Amino acid sequence: MITISGLSARIAGRLLLDNASVSLPSGTKAGLVGRNGAGKSTLFRIITGDLAAEAGSVSLPKNARIGQVAQEAPGTDDPLIEIVLAADKERAALLQEAETATDPHRIAEIQTRLADIGAHAAEARAASILAGLGFDHEAQQRPAKSFSGGWRMRVALAAVLFSEPDLLLLDEPTNYLDLEGTLWLEDYVRRYPHTVLIISHDRDLLNTAVNAIVHLDQKKLTFYRGGYDQFERQKAEADELQMKAKAKNEAARKHLQSFIDRFKAKATKARQAQSRVKALERMGTVAAVIEDHVQGFTFPEPEKQPASPIIAVSGGAVGYAPGNPILKRMNLRIDNDDRIALLGSNGNGKSTFAKFISGKLSAESGEVKTAPGLKIGFFAQHQLDDLVPTQSAVEHVRRLMVDAPEAKVRARVAQMGLATEKMDTPAKDLSGGEKARLLMGLAAFDAPNLLILDEPTNHLDIDSRRALIEALNDYQGAVILISHDRHLIEATVDRLWLVKDGTVASFDGDLEEYRTLIVGGPKPKEDKARPVLTDDGLSKADQRKANADRRASLAPLKKKINDVESLTAKLEKQIQVLDGELADPQLYEKSPAKAAQKAKERSDAADRLAAAEEHWLELSSEYEEGMAG
Repeated sequence: MITISGLSARIAGRLLLDNASVSLPSGTKAGLVGRNGAGKSTLFRIITGDLAAEAGSVSLPKNARIGQVAQEAPGTDDPLIEIVLAADKERAALLQEAETATDPHRIAEIQTRLADIGAHAAEARAASILAGLGFDHEAQQRPAKSFSGGWRMRVALAAVLFSEPDLLLLDEPTNYLDLEGTLWLEDYVRRYPHTVLIISHDRDLLNTAVNAIVHLDQKKLTFYRGGYDQFERQKAEADELQMKAKAKNEAARKHLQSFIDRFKAKATKARQAQSRVKALERMGTVAAVIEDHVQGFTFPEPEKQPASPIIAVSGGAVGYAPGNPILKRMNLRIDNDDRIALLGSNGNGKSTFAKFISGKLSAESGEVKTAPGLKIGFFAQHQLDDLVPTQSAVEHVRRLMVDAPEAKVRARVAQMGLATEKMDTPAKDLSGGEKARLLMGLAAFDAPNLLILDEPTNHLDIDSRRALIEALNDYQGAVILISHDRHLIEATVDRLWLVKDGTVASFDGDLEEYRTLIVGGPKPKEDKARPVLTDDGLSKADQRKANADRRASLAPLKKKINDVESLTAKLEKQIQVLDGELADPQLYEKSPAKAAQKAKERSDAADRLAAAEEHWLELSSEYEEGMAG
């Protein structure tokens, strides 16, 4: 068991934990959740002893081993398999001693201990972990320094998993994993034989892999049994009860205070008034439920949506070196209302495909047809480095709005979800989530018809991911999504495409079937498959198709709405111009007839605007009802 008692801690003078306590029974798989900056990583540093607490204690069983992913990924000449095997220090020390030991009794002890810890099966176990994280047999024999930083972080993760500590601490482990690696890790953590505490904003991971949630909020730790969905329900119920208790407490205090105010000056009632004062002191107050506001995302609507298909590829091939395509034999089309998620392990070509569709890479062969006037917005995590470190969000946006007044520039930054107090902060001092919001806003600045998002959630907390889901579902253009967040995929896309074996093809199953394939289970047969059903009684694959069909059927209605919006914008501009002309006193002196004509035009435009707005409300209501099914 791990027991945290009365823990208080400060970072740079800021109190993050205040007399916080929680206990985790042995074998618990717990998700540590809370807003970015709440102090989750600080708590990990206290548990490992890297940071001293201001007060309180952390208690662990005697000789318990704590493991966490190394801060620096290995970059040596050692093969990956050797790096992982070396993480079991006891096994490595025993094997080294076995080579030089001469005492028969000690040799026997060494061999017995090696057998007890399964040392002879260690290589197979290490290879299995590396394979689960995306390294095939050939890759496992290559030196660590031949891999990029992200892949080396996977090696560091493999090493700590192989060492199998009594308390496993994982801080956002999926940030450097693809969907396939995330699915494998979910299954591994769920079956892990010891205690796990994992910081994550991946909702599916927190529903699938853990059996408890530790919530860090308002500097306190609260334990909840179950996954994240259960935690949310329990938290909502507790908040509702607390709000009711606060209202009841305030009513009772108000009643007592009223009695005190009325009778404290009367001698006949002084004793009763004094007793009410004491009762009021004993009653105390009930704390209010504090709700943190989450900034939303807003993706501007395309001004004009081109006809489908917006992109059509026939026999397409693309790569980085002539004659050596990464992807080939591509025959596909993207329609103006498509919501597509790309599946496939890292290295199979998902990002290459995204660059190809965005126009950053040209086709090596085949035919690519693009709709006239098509605008594409592209976001990828590596582009965070493209932000100018010394420039603020306002300065980044002002470069795209040179002639716009300051108020409009700041309004546009606000639409990206950046708080007012962060608008003038240099990019280098923004958090990862704030940088991601800025970069996403810049990618969608010109109201694209197609939005391509490559791992958009790495620095977003759960509530910000929910806001992103809402924004994508409100966005009227097409979307191509690459993400390891299964919840984001299931909540926003209609189609799944698999990037594998050098090509891109439709995947007709749902994510649960894909998960079964990844973690090694048998592929369900068509006649025996039992797909997960939605609330409408449909499989997720059928639901995605139904959503796409619904959007297609409502496309004419959406076009009418867009036409009415364009009309209202023109009328508003016309009225604004007429108001300016009618405000000139000389108009009435020089040409009364012209002034009367302008006034009539203004009245007619106002009537047309009122009718257009009423029509817009009717059409929008009809559209929302249609989308709701």
